[in-house]
Amino acid sequence: MSNKNHRSLYILLISIHGLIRSHNLELGRDADTGGQTKYVVELAKALAKQTNVERVNLVTRRIIDAAVDAEYSLETEALAANAQIARIEAGPEGYIPKEELWSYLDSFTDRLFAWLLKQPRLPDIIHTHYADAGYVGVRLSHLTGLPLIHTGHSLGRDKLRRLLGSGMLLEQIEERYHMLQRVSAEEDTLSTADLVITSTRNEIEDQYELYDYYTPEKMAIIPPGTDLEQFYPPTENNQAIAFQEVLAKFLNNPEKPIILALSRPDQRKNIVTLLEAYGQSPRLQELSNLVIVAGNRQDIRELNEGAQNVLTELLLVMDCYDLYGRVALPKHHSSGEVADIYRLAVKSKGVFVNPALTEPFGLTLLEAAASGLPLVATENGGPVDIIGNCQNGLLVDPLNEKAITEALLQILEDATLWQQFSENGLKNVAKFYSWDAHAQTYLQRIQPLVLQQEPLPKPTFSPKAGQYRKRAIFTAIDNTLLGDAEALAKFIQIVRIQHRKFLFGIATGRRLDSVLKILKTYGIPTPDVLITSLGTEIYYPPQYTADIAWNYHIDRWWTPQVLRRIIDPLPGIAPQPKEQQSRFKVSYYYDANLAPPMEEILTLLRQQELSVNATLSFGQYLDIVPARASKGLALRYVARQWNIPLEQVLVNGGSGGDEDMLRGNTLGVVVDNRHREELLNLSDSDRVYFADSAHAGGILEAIAHYDFFNL
Repeated sequence: MSNKNHRSLYILLISIHGLIRSHNLELGRDADTGGQTKYVVELAKALAKQTNVERVNLVTRRIIDAAVDAEYSLETEALAANAQIARIEAGPEGYIPKEELWSYLDSFTDRLFAWLLKQPRLPDIIHTHYADAGYVGVRLSHLTGLPLIHTGHSLGRDKLRRLLGSGMLLEQIEERYHMLQRVSAEEDTLSTADLVITSTRNEIEDQYELYDYYTPEKMAIIPPGTDLEQFYPPTENNQAIAFQEVLAKFLNNPEKPIILALSRPDQRKNIVTLLEAYGQSPRLQELSNLVIVAGNRQDIRELNEGAQNVLTELLLVMDCYDLYGRVALPKHHSSGEVADIYRLAVKSKGVFVNPALTEPFGLTLLEAAASGLPLVATENGGPVDIIGNCQNGLLVDPLNEKAITEALLQILEDATLWQQFSENGLKNVAKFYSWDAHAQTYLQRIQPLVLQQEPLPKPTFSPKAGQYRKRAIFTAIDNTLLGDAEALAKFIQIVRIQHRKFLFGIATGRRLDSVLKILKTYGIPTPDVLITSLGTEIYYPPQYTADIAWNYHIDRWWTPQVLRRIIDPLPGIAPQPKEQQSRFKVSYYYDANLAPPMEEILTLLRQQELSVNATLSFGQYLDIVPARASKGLALRYVARQWNIPLEQVLVNGGSGGDEDMLRGNTLGVVVDNRHREELLNLSDSDRVYFADSAHAGGILEAIAHYDFFNL
């Protein structure tokens, strides 16, 4: 047996948005700081305790903002002796919603990759959480060849379906949630991931089933745990619980059983419907108090629009049914008080209720169960599995107020049933939902992926120590380098004069033979590196040695015969001549008047479980290459070999095929040509310069703009 089987694991967890730290999590502060932030911190701690885990790094976004705690600006923070939180810059320093992060994820990826290369070794697996981290994880997996594990937490297609069902228009949804980007990232993540971890069967059958790339055989149900040292039933000593004083300010008869709801003030949590049900039931009001713990607030007017609307509606409903003295809506609670709030509800012989429209999992249900509190919960999502395993409550239709009322009364009016549900919850939550059990099952599932992992092969070419340079220029050819003879002559002169100061590279969709002909025809100096056939081939002069290691790396999942069988019959798409094809590039002419839109082509490829990279350039050339290949990925592979920081790599492009080369931390320039509208979505990036000049003139303009030779 090889040593690899005994190797201690290094696990990289990525969870970008929200406020993540080692203690006192601000759960419910906003829509981005909920169950996911708690899950990833607890997962990191639980994995770090396992004997065969060497290291766990939880990577998130660094935030420097006076409006949040200074702890979120720390570059590293210990979770355990062998686990830490690492924070990487992503976009502005301030705290922003996850929907505003998308345009910064390529730079985050580049910074994270540079950070990983400085560590003693690369991790054994990458585990991403939510769509934004999935986007980053796909690129890291392509760059390193490491296995990718993904946990969705909530899914865009499911959310889109529900938002449309609520009456929102698609344009409104897209403007607010950037749903097309999110769903595209989720599809790419599903196509790349080696394992998708879900909390419930419902996620697989009802939510992932909505995706084109639906592969249930790659999915594993591993429900998260709960901290049994923090959440436990009240002790027998009848010691007062401090939070009781907070509730006493709201309630006329605080000794009554408590119906407890604990969630963010989010419309999807449906707590207004719960309050309506309580307000319409004199019997519920007679028997119990309703306590709604919905995040923290100083002034409702200062909250985001969604939270404002929910809390305002709660106050209006309270007023409508005159529920003063029977409903508590406390303004503040700390994460340390949550366990006491559950115990207070247990002491009162109360019930925990989660009326969410849909609940991906339901960590609060586990916490309530571990405290001994019976449950009433939505029948949509994770609670089906939790109550199925724990046998400690009732499922309800969250839109049926009468059903919610009847379920609450059934438990509150039957002391024997209450006791049975309480005992079942305590016994079964420890059996099914401990973090130790979760971590052990998790490691069993990832072990085969670690053993199967093939490390990134050693490059065919390694530069000699004397050849190292501080900076590089990579340029496309068509409609970028060529087209202005005078500007090209000036650029050639710069290459000749400054060639010792920078690495000169070509990155093109053309084949090697075509590139060599152009270099000779126009008298362009021999580049140090040629990236050809859209990033699928890398060559090193003077012998134009092919990088076989790169070919080996990108060959994973590549099935060109299957690809042709799917694409060839489509209308408006015709194969390009043989000389435009190569081993790792399948190229077509694309007639926009007849051919299906690109989104339909991508859907078709995903439905056939093909993991590829498809690009449309100049509005008429459709190129399909392996998922691990692109100009941008090849450029990063070369920059890593030469040890050139991406911040000092000037990249020139002019069409859609250049987009991923221009994204991220490179210094990008889009030259002026009639196809640059394919790159207009990069116009908001502060690292992409849109030149006024065309062709090589745009490159010269960018060299001056960035003061390139003085970087």
